[in-house]
Amino acid sequence: MKLQTTLSPQLQQQMKLAPQVIQSIEILQLPIMALIEHVQQELMDNPVLEELVQPEKEGKDTTQDEGAEDTENKEEPQDDEFKKLREMADEWRDYFSQTTTRRSSAADERDQKQEALENTAAKSMSLQDYLLGQLSIMELDDSLLEICENIIFNLNDSGYLAYTLDEILESLEEPVSMEKANEALKIVQSMEPLGVGARNLKECLLLQLDKRDPNYHIARELILNYLEDVEAKKYKLIAKKSGCNLEIVKKVIDFIKTLNPKPGFLISNEQVPYIKPEIRVEYIDGKYEVSLVGDKNLPRIYISNFYKDVLNGKSYDLQTKRYIRKKMESARWLIDAIEQRKGTLYKVAVKLVEMQKKFLDEGILHLQTLKMQDIADIVGIHVSTVSRAIAHKYMQTPQGIFDMKFFFTGGFRNIDGTMESWEAIRQKLSKVVSNEDKSGPLSDEEIAAKLGEMGVDIARRTVTKYRRSMKIPSSRRRREES
Repeated sequence: MKLQTTLSPQLQQQMKLAPQVIQSIEILQLPIMALIEHVQQELMDNPVLEELVQPEKEGKDTTQDEGAEDTENKEEPQDDEFKKLREMADEWRDYFSQTTTRRSSAADERDQKQEALENTAAKSMSLQDYLLGQLSIMELDDSLLEICENIIFNLNDSGYLAYTLDEILESLEEPVSMEKANEALKIVQSMEPLGVGARNLKECLLLQLDKRDPNYHIARELILNYLEDVEAKKYKLIAKKSGCNLEIVKKVIDFIKTLNPKPGFLISNEQVPYIKPEIRVEYIDGKYEVSLVGDKNLPRIYISNFYKDVLNGKSYDLQTKRYIRKKMESARWLIDAIEQRKGTLYKVAVKLVEMQKKFLDEGILHLQTLKMQDIADIVGIHVSTVSRAIAHKYMQTPQGIFDMKFFFTGGFRNIDGTMESWEAIRQKLSKVVSNEDKSGPLSDEEIAAKLGEMGVDIARRTVTKYRRSMKIPSSRRRREES
């Protein structure tokens, strides 16, 4: 029996709009530098797209001029065939005129592009590329080579194995024994930089030891059994427990400190990103003004009139017109998505500035607690749209340049009932530590008490968590370092 399915008009419309929605989402979350690159690529790939190189003359529009010429021509009696040929000649003359203009400026563009290329940082090599390069010169059988490659691709930026060998083996199409997996892991762990492929800190440090070193066995024992004491500089306790000479223990610990706990960082995995603010906030005439500044270098694009005329004419076959129509539809979607991105980003930025006015006036201690849902409700969009709109976008303010995500922060209620952001509390914690007596640093309990005097009701364990996240050493370590 043959089944016939009929979709409702509403569902058909939703399905038709799906690609446009997807493109709008992609464009919305692109940072400005990536968007510029994307538009430049579209200009190369889509023939119906043109870049507006020069601004149009004041009070004049090209299409209006063409329309005026047509009106004048209508007054002259002409043969239909002659009129058609004249129109085609005008179209081609305009088209080749544009092409000639582009060619004439090609040399200058090449010079500019060459200069930009020479001033652009080279793409850095990833840790995976670096290790695969070493693997390529090793003579290994195909099955062992495949496991090594899988292990390499499962290393994190620090150089550690992100998953267990069991999990990696499960992801392989062909079954592999654990014995062979361990053999492959040893191969990866023998590569440079020393320490890669480790499953924990102890293994990472052990991989960097040289068995030819006369103190190898002592270093190995200290890493395996006394690593926490080594970190706490408990030299005498280590010497007593291990039965080693105190001076040798100090010497070996000094050597252990030279080992790299994150060897993967020796191979740069990412370029340092170039921050280009997309939003500028300025204090003008007693109020904050928001403007979009990131799209100044964004190519201004439009759909070529030449291809519009092609669709209306009769000189081209159906297949050509279908191709052009598809490209024009894609171009319209791109232009609409860019305009929608501008509107959404501007609306979110304006409300963000309104909600964080105290921060703009007085600084980081006055950053307000704010959720993305709050902005979404005010602007009237979905919270996921807010998240995409601010992703990898930066705002230039009188207080400095900030990632837009910085302005969304949680917090808790103070003793007086007001809400305070986590960032403001971190700043207060940092201030308490910087003002402490260095000969008698404050414990986490005492820091919590000091913050309580400032109106912040905070638990000791929360202070400990924040202190660690801010990389502030414990009171004992701070005393030793002073």
